[in-house]
Amino acid sequence: MQLKTTIRAIFVGAVLLPLIACAQQAAEEAYQAGEHYAVLSEPVKTRDPNKIEVVELFWYGCLHCFHFEPMVDKWVGKVQDDVDFWRSPAMWRDVMTVHARAFYAAKTLGILDKVHIPLFEALNVERRKLATEEELADFFAGHGVDTEKFKKVYNSFSVTSGVRLADSRSRSYKITGTPEIVVNGKYRVTAKMAGGQQEMLDVVNFLIARERAAS
Repeated sequence: MQLKTTIRAIFVGAVLLPLIACAQQAAEEAYQAGEHYAVLSEPVKTRDPNKIEVVELFWYGCLHCFHFEPMVDKWVGKVQDDVDFWRSPAMWRDVMTVHARAFYAAKTLGILDKVHIPLFEALNVERRKLATEEELADFFAGHGVDTEKFKKVYNSFSVTSGVRLADSRSRSYKITGTPEIVVNGKYRVTAKMAGGQQEMLDVVNFLIARERAAS
């Protein structure tokens, strides 16, 4: 009886192991560098070397970013503790710099969670331009922020520094549009390369697993 059990176990193992190996190989080959994601020519330093960094590059005036944001929020709720996710505004036009200042002003004021989606909605649904400091001051006033306080923060050194660093970061990432995601300062993921917005997150998950296995 014991011999039969041993023989059966050997047989099952002989059948399953190649299948498992094939499945692992298929997973490894599911996404290819240069096809589904880009490898940065020069890795960009991450803010926490003990974690796997995931940075979302976005613009409040980007309709694609607006549609992508609910997917990202849902994804963030499922990531493990070893993932450091954060957002960085993209800038290649003057109005994008204005909106980047709004992002960092909201962070400084401690109300980013409160106004992040409303900023997207104001630009993409309500069709407000929010292209000047005055227009943004009115928007923030509608969310309970004193106008003079907003202007002081908007023009502060910390906000200016945040905008400059974000612009430098985007250039280092060599982004071509929004939304884009950079994983661990090494890999850039776009909807075009991945095949769609949900597919972007699938590729990000693949790259996170790859970085986790390499650590």
